[in-house]
Amino acid sequence: MAEEGGPTIAGVNKSTAAPPETTTRDLENPSSGPVKSIVRRWGREDLLEKARLTLRATACVFSLLAFVVMASNKHGYGKNFDEYEEYRYLVAIGVLAFLYAGAQVLRQVHRFSTGREVMSKMASGRLDFGGDQVMAYMLMSALSAAIPMTNRIREGADNTFTDTSAAAISMAFFAFVALALSAIISGFKLSNQSYI
Repeated sequence: MAEEGGPTIAGVNKSTAAPPETTTRDLENPSSGPVKSIVRRWGREDLLEKARLTLRATACVFSLLAFVVMASNKHGYGKNFDEYEEYRYLVAIGVLAFLYAGAQVLRQVHRFSTGREVMSKMASGRLDFGGDQVMAYMLMSALSAAIPMTNRIREGADNTFTDTSAAAISMAFFAFVALALSAIISGFKLSNQSYI
C-alpha cells in the first residue's frame, strides 16, 4: 500500500522520513568527542599539579613556623625547648619538613616555568609519593612525642612556655595535613602513570 508522497517500506514513508544521522565528528571543534576528553584530562592534571604545589607551599610555611616558634621558646630554667628531647625532635623534623617541602616547591616551579622535568617522570612520581609519605609520618611522629610532654608540663603550670609549645605543635600538625593530602595526590598520579 502506498500513500501520497512516495512508497512506503514497512509502514515508513521514505519522502518524510528523517535522514540518518552521520557518525562523523567535527575534529576542529574541541567541544566534541575524544578531543574534549583529552582537554578535560589535561585540565584535571593541571589542577592536580597546582593543588599539589599549593599544598607543598603550605606545608613549607607551616613547618617553618613550627620550628621557628619552637626554637624561640626559651623562657628561663625549665622553660627552654632544648631541655626536652621531644621538643628538640619536633624542631629537627620541622627543619627537615621545611627543607623537603621547599625543595619540592622549587622543583615544581621549575617544571611549570620551563616545562622540563628535573628527573624522569617515573622517578619523580616515586620520589613525590615516598617523600610526601615519609615526611608526613615523621611530622606525626614528632607531634605524638611533643603533645604528651606539653600536657604533662601544663598539669604543673599553664604559662607562655606551654602556650608557645602548643602553637608550634599546631603548626606542625597543619604541615602534616598538607603533606598527607599531597601524598594522596601523589599516589593518585603514580597509580595513573603509564609505564610505556
